[in-house]
Amino acid sequence: MSTRSKRWTWKRWLVIGMIALGVAVVGGPFLYIHVVQGEAPAPLSLASPSSGMANTTSTNGTSGTWKVARGSVVGYRVKEVLFGQSNVAVGRTSRLSGSMVVDGSTISKATVTVDMASVTSNESRRDEQFNGRIMETATYPTATFALTRAIDFGSVPKAGAQRTLRITGTLTLHGATRTVTFTATGRYTGSAVQVAGSIPIRFADYGISNPSFGPVTTEDHGVLEFSLTLTRP
Repeated sequence: MSTRSKRWTWKRWLVIGMIALGVAVVGGPFLYIHVVQGEAPAPLSLASPSSGMANTTSTNGTSGTWKVARGSVVGYRVKEVLFGQSNVAVGRTSRLSGSMVVDGSTISKATVTVDMASVTSNESRRDEQFNGRIMETATYPTATFALTRAIDFGSVPKAGAQRTLRITGTLTLHGATRTVTFTATGRYTGSAVQVAGSIPIRFADYGISNPSFGPVTTEDHGVLEFSLTLTRP
């Protein structure tokens, strides 16, 4: 083989190698995010109502204390970019507790406490970052929401009826407490109260480190989403 032919062969393989590297850099993250990890779960919403739910108001009314029950979920949702590929990071937990006090047609008190160390996603390295430098769950193991403004829903709704609620309270996250106002959807089933919605979170407001790490770049904000079911003891 002539020197010229060898030089051409070397250049050809160099070009092929560069193309392959480009495909790996772009295609690798694409395959990992969209094939290996799969699509992010849909935002949390109201739990499915019981198929046997009667379309009548409970004879016991709604007054009393309602406790957060099994099936309740709280989590985060943050947009991130990995090597130019957009992704949505989602972490959730069902380890939470709380209660709500209803007086007639008014929710006068409500609190929810979340075990932050139990929040997990579909990526263990993300969870390590979340528990470590981002949320520092060893120092700040819980997050708490407390209602500060009573909610008057007018009249006791019939079972199955949904209401849009404007909620104001304090959110304590990463050791910082801030006043938050947000919209949620509520449903009374006759035996349970279901509430779902999300709270916008700007990380700097709570002294939370930028979640970006390694090749992952995240936005400076996200949402805390929830789907709660409350029942009376």
